[in-house]
Amino acid sequence: MGLEGGMKCVKLLLFFFNFIFWLCGLGLIVVGIMVQVAMHKTLTIKDASASGAPIVVIGIGVVIFFIAFFGCCGAWKENYCMVTTFAILLSLIIIVEIAAAIAGYVFREKLSTIVQDSLVDMIPKYNSSSQFKKTVDKLQEDLSCCGVNGTSDWRNFYPDGKSVPDSCCVNVTLNCGVGALSTPAKLHKEGCHDSMEAFLKKNIQWVIIAALVIAFLQIMGIVFACLLMRGIRSGYEVM
Repeated sequence: MGLEGGMKCVKLLLFFFNFIFWLCGLGLIVVGIMVQVAMHKTLTIKDASASGAPIVVIGIGVVIFFIAFFGCCGAWKENYCMVTTFAILLSLIIIVEIAAAIAGYVFREKLSTIVQDSLVDMIPKYNSSSQFKKTVDKLQEDLSCCGVNGTSDWRNFYPDGKSVPDSCCVNVTLNCGVGALSTPAKLHKEGCHDSMEAFLKKNIQWVIIAALVIAFLQIMGIVFACLLMRGIRSGYEVM
């Protein structure tokens, strides 16, 4: 009777775990999309590995989302085959996550170079198209930055050598950037390289935290699944 009660508890824990796991899978999808969108604010991502890590995170989130649903069904129906498949798939996901963690670490080490390469055309091509100009202006406004490394990057862009785009101004108004290099207090001092790097590192940190939470839940899920498999195989009734 004690063992039967123990198996009931394991079944409920596995079901509850899968519900939390399902929510975490959804969370990974959201976080991965946020990082992907954030990285593409750098105008042009020229390094394929940069966008690879969040795409892997999104993929893992989608797989986890469906595996958790599969695990819930297996636990509720007390189906040995479904619970076994769930445990195997969960183990494979951990292996994929290790690969994603390595990719994320490599990306973090290369972050400064990737951001610099992505912003290299920011000033020379500013007037190349209205869409590109809007993208640069939005980047500078959203991140409260000016130029790649600072306001002086714009010094040789305009004929007077003293103007910057209006998006560099602390308070953006029409023509506020005209001659603004003579009054630095009106402008954002930090360059977009440092602002973007800090922004991306913050997002990567959230990905790492989410991955650690997911990894812990996965290990617990495998343990509960193995216990339930043993109970089902031994022929004990699990209510």
